[in-house]
Amino acid sequence: MNKAILMGRLTRDPELRTTSNNVSVSTFTLAIDRNYKTRDGERLTDFIPIVVWRQQADFVHRYFVKGQRMLVVGSIQPRSYVDQSGQKRYVTEVIADEVYFADSKRDSGGYDESGDKDFQSEDKEWKKAEASDDDFFPGSSEDSTSLPFDMN
Repeated sequence: MNKAILMGRLTRDPELRTTSNNVSVSTFTLAIDRNYKTRDGERLTDFIPIVVWRQQADFVHRYFVKGQRMLVVGSIQPRSYVDQSGQKRYVTEVIADEVYFADSKRDSGGYDESGDKDFQSEDKEWKKAEASDDDFFPGSSEDSTSLPFDMN
């Protein structure tokens, strides 16, 4: 079984490209802190390249920005290619099947107190996303705290 579940922060805004067959593909990198510290007290961070295809790619490009926390579910895929200088290069990346918001509405974007983020426009984007009928939107307008069964 090949399944990766990752939660981290975007290191840059997701890039969106379109293949020659008009298929959307988005790439980005997640910064994921390790659970332990080194002897020097430093917490190490892994930088994991992620690839998302089709409607999920459009969704990621539209609603996620640098610094925002996200949850990705997918599979690990190694591949190789020949670079411009003729060297064979190897890359291991996660091909995402599912992408979720991992910040609260107020915290999304990951920006600090410097005012770089306009939360009113962010709130409008969230409301548009919640009202959207697009099949690729993984969120739900239902109350996520309610259980699908009776606890009595």
